[in-house]
Order: sequence, then structure tokens, then C-alpha cells
Amino acid sequence: MQSKNIFQNLRYDAPSGLVVFLIALPLCLGIALASGAPLFSGLIAGIVGGLVIGSLSGSHTSVSGPAAGLTAVVLVAIQQLGSFETFLAAVVLAGIFQLILGFVRAGSIADFFPSSVIKGMLTGIGIIIILKQIPHALGYDKDAEGDMYFAESDGANTFSSIWQSITNFIHPGATLVALISIGLMLMWERPAIKKRLGAIPAALVAVLTGVLLNELMKTWGDPWAIRTEHLVNIPIAENFGAFIGQFTLPDFSQFTNPKVYTVALTICAVASVETLLCLEAVDKIDPYSRNSNPDRELKAQGIGNIVSGLIGGLPVTSVIVRSSANINAGSRSKLSAILHGILLLVCAALIPSLLNLIPLSALAAVLILTGYKLAKISIFKEMWQNGKFQWWPFAITVVAVVFTDLLTGVGIGLVASVIAILWGNLNNSYLFHREEYHEGDLIRIQLSQEVSFLNKASIKNTLETLPLNSKVLIDAADTAYIDFDVLEIIREYAAQKAPQKNVQVMLNGFKDKYKFHDADFVHCETAPQQESQPAGNQKNIVLN
Repeated sequence: MQSKNIFQNLRYDAPSGLVVFLIALPLCLGIALASGAPLFSGLIAGIVGGLVIGSLSGSHTSVSGPAAGLTAVVLVAIQQLGSFETFLAAVVLAGIFQLILGFVRAGSIADFFPSSVIKGMLTGIGIIIILKQIPHALGYDKDAEGDMYFAESDGANTFSSIWQSITNFIHPGATLVALISIGLMLMWERPAIKKRLGAIPAALVAVLTGVLLNELMKTWGDPWAIRTEHLVNIPIAENFGAFIGQFTLPDFSQFTNPKVYTVALTICAVASVETLLCLEAVDKIDPYSRNSNPDRELKAQGIGNIVSGLIGGLPVTSVIVRSSANINAGSRSKLSAILHGILLLVCAALIPSLLNLIPLSALAAVLILTGYKLAKISIFKEMWQNGKFQWWPFAITVVAVVFTDLLTGVGIGLVASVIAILWGNLNNSYLFHREEYHEGDLIRIQLSQEVSFLNKASIKNTLETLPLNSKVLIDAADTAYIDFDVLEIIREYAAQKAPQKNVQVMLNGFKDKYKFHDADFVHCETAPQQESQPAGNQKNIVLN
């Protein structure tokens, strides 16, 4: 659904922008903490992602901010470069490189991601969100919010953190807040309540309830009261000057440092791939089926990273967690992303002490339901019904994303998808039809519209297993393109192998298109029209 005026959608985008703000707040802080950067740098990246990239992006639903996929890169880069200010110079350069990629139209790489891998990535991210938020829901906040890696920095992993939180540390107050928050949001989805109160975001109700409940539990004392370390923790500036002082300039003198360029290229590559993956994914779950321009998105991300680096922020990418939450909250235009950036800026500047009353377990509840919507059982059923060549790349991507990280998991999924294509082209026609034809049959091999090198093995195996004394019609009448390697296989078979088995090879649709001549073959003739073909036993093989 296209809208001429995005402000027409304000009644939908304002609540969704608020929901994204609530989710983005702890993630911005957690990613900064996990990256070894100042906490405020994460908020700066979130603000830039909303205001700058949200305004420039062509995507209606994508939300940008600091990304969990870059935490390891940022942590190592700050250590290697020696200072955060030098790292900011690398962020500015990374933005310039991204801007160049947008102008040279490098965004087309997004077209090479199979839908099975994209759906697997979304489902895997949903499972990760749920698994990573379980400890926070139980009040075990040892792992920073925003850490999406299976292997954690303290030597633990996703499952060991869950086990440790269950066996050694369950905070009753935090757990109660999480359970009540989840219950409220589920109740809010009921048609009767949604009809009357749907304009109020369920996540906001859950968070406000969590704050009020914790204030009540403080009067109960231990062990119910949720302590400061289990609440949102925004840096509080004493005055406006101190707030402005949290913005940091890059060290421009380091633009001659070769290490800065190495880090910048790494950030550019990782951020660009993650952005394109997110863009492709959110377009698939957009209820209005709108498509985003990946080249424009790279330009917007480039400008965003330049601005973020210049004022002391972390690198920015389009982020799946916030984007999917944005869609689930009912967003209709990019105004919701802009509003979330405004809220981050205003609240961080004016009411940080109020935001610091929010229990992390309440926000964990919001994220758990977001993860559930990405990883519903119905998605697994749908992919299973789509067949094994969709199911296996999907399933492998899900497992790989959960047990590694986003980019590694997608890379493994892409390899699985390529293997599935090769396996299908190698085996489908030959194995499916090997018992369908016998000696003396007229066998018709119908080529598909596009015959690439991927079909080479399938066609070769099918020809080599044809029975003795048979007639084979290779029909390319409906074929628009045949790869040269495939033509060579057909020539070689007709000229050398067919005579040895007394197989008569007939062609249809080749002569004019691909300059096949009778002299190229032994026992080869142009095929008759279909109505004049022998009326005997005919077997059809479709190669695709």
C-alpha cells in the first residue's frame, strides 16, 4: 500500500514507533556495552538510525540502529586502533564506502538471496530472540542486551546461560513482571479488547505495568524488589551542557592510518550485507508487499554512518529485530522509524531518570513475543509443504543462525541452497525416470525454457542411461536458452555414444537457434512434428 502522504498514517505509525522505541532502548545500550564502547554511543546510533536513515530510506518498514552483528567487529577494532575517537574515523570512512556502493548499484546482490534462506534467517532470528531473552525475563542480566551470538564473551553460550539462570538465579520480582507482561500482551490480542483499546500499544501497557509493579514490590522489600542492575540504565547528564558533552568527534588526524581503512572496509562489508539481508527479509513480511530499492538503502546507510561517526555513534545498519517489531506493531510508513529516533533523542535528553525505572524483564517479554511471531510453527509447516529443496536450505539456515550468528548462518544457508540446486539438477530427471523407459521405446526429452550449466549433469546422466536400440527425441522447441556446455554434451552423445548403443537421436527446435547441422551427428535427424511421431510406446522426460 503506497501512501502519498505518510502523515495520513500517523495513527498507525505513532504506536508502532513507540513500540520500536521501547525495544530499541535496551538494545542500543546493550550493543554499546557488548562492543566495549561508551553507552551513549549506542543511543546516538539509534537516534541517527531513526532520524537520518529513516528520513532518507526508501523502505516503509525497515528500522536502523546499532547492530548486534557488528559487536565483535567493533570490540576488536577499538582495541586495535587504540581509541574510540580513532574508531569513529573508521565509521565515517565506512559510510563513505557504503555511499559509493549505493551509487555503483551494488544493492543488486540482494537478488541472490534465495527466499528459503531469507525465511530461515528470520525464523532463526526469532528463535535467538526468545532464547536470549529468557535469562533477562528471569532477572539474569549477566549477558548484555543485544548480544545475538551463540558463543558469549564470558565463555558461556546461549543454552548454558538459560540453564544457569534457571538453576542458580531466578529473580521472583523480575519473573513476575515478565509473566504479567506476556499475559497482558496476549490478552491485548483478543478481538474484544483489541477492538476497544487497539490504539494503545500492548507493549506500552506491559512496560508501564512493569514499572508500576516494581514500584509496588519495592515496598515488599527483598527478594521481590528489582534492583538497579536489572533496570534500563541510560547515562544521566546533570545539565544540557553535560548532555552535549556526551557527543564525541572522531580523530581526523587518523585518516592517514592504514589500519583505519582496514577497519572501515570491514564495517562497510558487514553492515552492507546485514542491511541488504534485513531489507530483503522485511519486504517479505510486509503485509502490503512493498519492495524497497537496495541501492537507495545503501546510500541512506552510508550517510547515516557518516553522521553517526561524526558525532560519536556506533556503526548503523538496518536491523531485523526492530524492523520486524515495527511491522508487527502495525506500521504503515517510515514515519514510525523517524518517530522512534525522535523518542530516543527526547527521552535521553529530558527524562532519562524515568526511563531508568523500566525493568529489563518487561522489555524481554516484548521481545519474546516478537521472536515468537518470527518463528511460528506454521512457518515450519509451510516450508515443509514447499518440498525438500525449499525445506532443507530453510532448516539448515535456521540451525546455523541459532548456533553461530546472523551472517555466518546465512552463509551456511546459501551453501546449502546451492547444494540443493545442484543435487536437484543432478538427480531429479534421471532418478525419477530411470524405470519409466525400456528398450525400443520412443523417449521424448523435453528441455525447459532455460537450460544452464546446472542442468549439465542431469542431461548427461539421462542420455547415458538410455536403453539400447531406442529412439530419443530431444525437444528444445520451447527453450529460450541452452548453455554451450549442454550443447556440447548433446553433440558428443549423438556423435560418439549413441551409435555404440544403436540409439537414434532426433532433434526438435535446435537447428535454427543453435546452428546444429546434420553433419555434426551420426544417426541423427531433425525430429518430425509431434503429430507424425511414431504412435508406439512414448515416454516423456522433462528436464528443468
